[in-house]
Amino acid sequence: MLVKSKKSEQARTALLEAARAVLRSKGYSGLSTRDVAVAAKMPLSQIHYHFGSKEGLVLALFDYLNEQLLGRQAEMFGNPDLRLSEQWKLACDYLDEDLASGYVIVLQELWVAGYANPEIAAVVRRGILGWQELLTRLVIKSRAGLGPLGSLPAPQISALIGAAFIGGEAYILLGLESKAVPVRKALRAVGDLIAALEQTQTMR
Repeated sequence: MLVKSKKSEQARTALLEAARAVLRSKGYSGLSTRDVAVAAKMPLSQIHYHFGSKEGLVLALFDYLNEQLLGRQAEMFGNPDLRLSEQWKLACDYLDEDLASGYVIVLQELWVAGYANPEIAAVVRRGILGWQELLTRLVIKSRAGLGPLGSLPAPQISALIGAAFIGGEAYILLGLESKAVPVRKALRAVGDLIAALEQTQTMR
């Protein structure tokens, strides 16, 4: 029974990885379960068995990708050996990695699909709320060393951070960096400001 479950999980993961590859190359509108089955070298019936439908596959794909990225970020933000400025720099490095790997375009494709599909929207909202909760905890923890940022509550600060990165991803995918909109430089400059603030606090 355990062997069967392991094989089933391996098949499910292979289908999700294939779906990510197809979505990256063809976009949401061009995604078909048949193409995913071919990419995974599995019969089409396996997609129906594991996910029920194209929509079920897409919803599972978002959860799969979001869980990977959220886990990575939580580990980084939870590292006591890293200052906030160093964590911010790593977050910017991760953005570069995720753009290069295709993660960002996949997640943005699913995000856009959610505008017209309530079920996809519900899953995307749940995923994004996970990010916001993580960022809010980070802001609360950081205030102990850096102090408050004006009168803004932690959830409002985390909302601005989340919007900056997600909006930045959209800008980059639209090619706005080549039109003199330096998104990634701006995000990294925020890390420099945090580092300067940390140094000021250390000198007190």
